[in-house]
This record gives sequence, C-alpha cells and structure tokens, in this order.
Amino acid sequence: MTAKRCALLAGSLSVLLVSGCGTAGFTGLYNTPLPGGAELGEHPYSVTVHFRDVLDLVPQASVKVNDVAVGRIDRIELSPDNSTALVVLRVNGDVRLPANAYARLRQSSLLGEKFVELTPPPENATGRLADGAVIPIERTNRNPQIEEVLGAVSLLLNGGGIEQLQTIVQELNKAFTGNEEEIRSLLGNVNDVVTRLDRQRGEITKALDGLNRLSANLREQTGNINTALDGLSPGLREIEAQRGQLVGMLQALDKLSGTATHTVQASREDLVADLEALAPTLQQLAKTGTDLPKAMAFLSTYPFPEYAMVPLKGDFVNTNVMIDLDLSGLYENFARSSGPPIPIPGLSDTGQSGANIPQPPGTPPLPPLPIPGTQPDGGLLPGLSGGGS
Repeated sequence: MTAKRCALLAGSLSVLLVSGCGTAGFTGLYNTPLPGGAELGEHPYSVTVHFRDVLDLVPQASVKVNDVAVGRIDRIELSPDNSTALVVLRVNGDVRLPANAYARLRQSSLLGEKFVELTPPPENATGRLADGAVIPIERTNRNPQIEEVLGAVSLLLNGGGIEQLQTIVQELNKAFTGNEEEIRSLLGNVNDVVTRLDRQRGEITKALDGLNRLSANLREQTGNINTALDGLSPGLREIEAQRGQLVGMLQALDKLSGTATHTVQASREDLVADLEALAPTLQQLAKTGTDLPKAMAFLSTYPFPEYAMVPLKGDFVNTNVMIDLDLSGLYENFARSSGPPIPIPGLSDTGQSGANIPQPPGTPPLPPLPIPGTQPDGGLLPGLSGGGS
C-alpha cells in the first residue's frame, strides 16, 4: 500500500508540474500564494507607489497599516523613464485610507523582512484611496537600514573627530578656569537678550511679515524694475563719458571753495566792521515802523498825494502841459499873480488854503511864500528884468 501511495503522489506531482509549465500565466514562484499572508477579501483594490529605492523589497511582502497586515506586494518594476521604482500593492477592500495617504518602506526587525506601511497624512486628509490610485514619490520615504547606520557610526568613530573630543574638553577647561565670573555674567546677558527678544516676538513677526510683503511687491514689480534698470544704463554710459568733465568741475569747485575761504578770512575784519556800521542804520529803519511803507506808497503817486488818485478811473491821467520859456512873460506872470510862484495843491490864488490838509503831529507851520513886487530890491527876478545894478 505504501509503495502504491508513493507512486500515486509522484504521478500527481508530475502532472501538476507539467501542467504548470505549460500554462502561459505562470511567471515563477513569486506568483504562488504563501501561507500566513494577509487576507485580501473578495474585493481588493490595487495601488501603485513610486519609490526612489526599494532596497531588497520583494513581491509577496506585506503591506501594513498600524503594524497590521492588510495586503501584499503584487509586483515591482521600473518606471518608464527608469527614474523610480514602481511597487504595485494589493490592499484589502475593507481598509479605508485617505486619497493623499503616505507610503513608507520599513523593516520588521533589525534583520527582518522589508514591508510597505500605509499611513494617513499628518493633516488635511481628503478623499479615499481607491482602486488604481497612485502615490507619488513626494509622499513616499524609507527608514535607514542597519548597514547605513553601522556605516555612519564607523565613519564617526574612525574619521569623524571622536579622538579630538578630549582635546576640545581640555581646551574648554583651560578657557573657563579663572573666568567663572565673566562667563556667569555673559550667560546672564545672553539670558537678558533672549528674554527681550521673546518679549518683542510680536514686533519681530510683524517686521518679517512686512519684509515678506515688500518682497512680494518687489516680485510683482520685477518687470518695472528691469525696465528701470535697462533705462538707467544709457544714463550711466553718458555719465561715464562725461566723467572727465565732472572731475574737472569738482576740482574747479574745490579751488573756488579754497579761494572763497581765503577771501572771507582775509576780509573778515572789514566785513565785521561794515556790519557793525550798518547796525545803526538798520536800527533807525526799524524805528520808522509803518511810516516808511507809507512814504514808499507816496512815491507811486508823486507829485500828487495818494487821495488825489482815488477819483481817477483807469490807469492813465490826461494832461496837456505847455512850457513857455520867455523870460519877460514869466516875469509878468509872476508879477501879476497874487498866489505863490509854484502852485501847491490845496492852496488858493491868495495863498490861503482852500482845503483842510492834515499835517503830521509835531510838524512846524510852513513859512509864508513871498509875494512878487514886495521884495526890497524891487522885483522877484531883478537880474532877468534888467533892473539890477
């Protein structure tokens, strides 16, 4: 019986092997389901994950969520551009994850197998991970391997400066010995500075925000700034072309400054004396008060007083003047006139005032004008009339 069972078992295995080799879907032992794997359920979904490096990850490895197996790795292949590794996962349909989930390559123990862990994002989880979803390389990562950790430790111990730690400690002891008070004071000052900075944290934040806004405005005005800089170039070239003239002008200005300084220093005493001599005149002008502006106003209406120009319309005065230079006629006119030789506004022919002309207070009365024909010598102009001796 035993020999027959062995022969039957061997025949069955041979049939299975032959039939398996002849099947077109067989691609290797990786397609053979392993015992103890994760239960995929009746409706699993497929997820493609991009990794920079999958290390020694193999198909049929586990897919976990919170260290619980929820699926397995279906296949591993290169991306079309050969830049990343594509890992196709089969996940149980009952597992719900956000659409922006993260994938990380981890190791079960120090020398254990590799597996892929799916985790929700730290914040802003949206949607649901569905069949055909793709996790980009920006949301994937891997833990360091034990070989990398040991290599880094070896580099630190052999050539990383550990042997210089004793020297560093000794030098620090030498620097601190005898300077305890200064170091304590320094630490106190540092504490004060940090405390003040902490109190002004709001102002510092506002300043940084303002700088950020300024940078944004400058970035928006990049085109205008470029245009201004491009337009500045011709002006700079013109200044460069006239640099010699500008230098000459500055040198001449320096020479003029030196000459002016020498002139002022040489004439300082005379200038001070002139200013001191001018002081009384300025003081008297200041004492005139409002009289000087009134006198200046009279000049614009001379020889008429200001009130005589009020009834005039417009800016012209029609005047017809005849000048007779006949000396005999002048003498006769002066002799026959009962008024003054030169008519004064406000005085009548008899020499009396026909108008009440106000006089400034304290002004002495005007002397009477001489009347022709009353002079002791017998006339106003004896030489002109021929009556002189």
